[in-house]
Amino acid sequence: MINAVGMIVEYNPFHNGHLQHLNEAKRLSGSTYSIAVMSGNFLQRGEPSITDKWSRASLAVRAGVDLVIELPAVFAVRSAQYFATGGIQLLERLGIVSHVCFGAETPEVQLLKNFADALNQNTVIESLRQEMKNGKTYAASLSTVLSASFKAESNLLKSPNNVLAVEYLRAISHHAPQLIPLAIKRLEANYHDKLITSSIASATAIRTAIINNGVLAPASAAWQAVPPACARQMNDLISAGKAPVAAESFSTVILARLRTMCLEEIAVLPDVSEGLHHKISEAAFKAATIQELLMYIKSKRYTLTRLQRIIIHALLGTNKTTIARFDQTGPLYARVLAFNNNGRILLKEIDKQATIPVITKTSHFLTSKQQKQHGLSALQSMLAYDVAATNVYVLGFPNCAWRSGNQDFLVSPHYISG
Repeated sequence: MINAVGMIVEYNPFHNGHLQHLNEAKRLSGSTYSIAVMSGNFLQRGEPSITDKWSRASLAVRAGVDLVIELPAVFAVRSAQYFATGGIQLLERLGIVSHVCFGAETPEVQLLKNFADALNQNTVIESLRQEMKNGKTYAASLSTVLSASFKAESNLLKSPNNVLAVEYLRAISHHAPQLIPLAIKRLEANYHDKLITSSIASATAIRTAIINNGVLAPASAAWQAVPPACARQMNDLISAGKAPVAAESFSTVILARLRTMCLEEIAVLPDVSEGLHHKISEAAFKAATIQELLMYIKSKRYTLTRLQRIIIHALLGTNKTTIARFDQTGPLYARVLAFNNNGRILLKEIDKQATIPVITKTSHFLTSKQQKQHGLSALQSMLAYDVAATNVYVLGFPNCAWRSGNQDFLVSPHYISG
């Protein structure tokens, strides 16, 4: 049987750091084949991706990833724990993944495993809850509790990638103990770095360069930080008006949605608690832009990332009940976004080994007429949220010619030959 190395990614956009991760994943696992489970059009931090999911997936395949599968939106736009769990469950259900490779600032798997194991202890869980009740973020609470338990450096769990690494290991322990975790150290650029000083740069810095310059200039530092084929395709997307997509593009639609929601609807959005729905509703009537909206709501207790995720859930129509139900089932399908010749081989093997269906044509599982109907199966309901995410997302394209709806029923997975 074929074995592949799996990665849980966002590729926003694909850059040289991702290429290094891919190459190391193959080297450390000894696998010829690679599979990326990737967020769709909205990301873990509650932000829109710089370009659409099919284009981002094809960028990755051009750079060497064999198969890109979408992480359903109900897991993608979530905190680290649920994002990681959804990704690990999806990789496990493909039936052919032997290793999972992820980046971390502290790539010591055993240390990270110790942290993950501690999170299964009742005393640690209770301490974590108490820290969060006191207004700390999940990452800050995690750092405080585990640092006290292990007398570890307090900054070890303040980086997003270390937090995600712990959650990947925790999810592997619970849901896929046969998967072998591989951690690699992030090179040079930090997660939030906005300056490009070498060929390895953060996705944040690259996006900033694209937004500021309107293009990936061939002579620029940003161009040097992206594989050439990816840089050329990104410029083609920019020229076509399919990039860059930014949060500001959704100010009107977000404010319209929040202003027409009743308090009860806002109160049941995921991550809303302790009267936050009143604050959101009031801010929606005062704000003129998404930046102003977030400024009015943000506080020490409610981080920007958490608020951004809440806003996206408002757009998609998800609520606490539906999210809890999906957390019980885990991902119910493997939706293909892009693949190459090796990906074809992988798909044939997945068809034999997977415990969930592979989706290459949405209408085989959900039709455009069914997407808003009641009585959908759990799989159809989960898929309908992916469709809704795209229907909202395309409104952010710079060129209005690309903004027509129901593209999930029209766009096929991208095949990249060679």
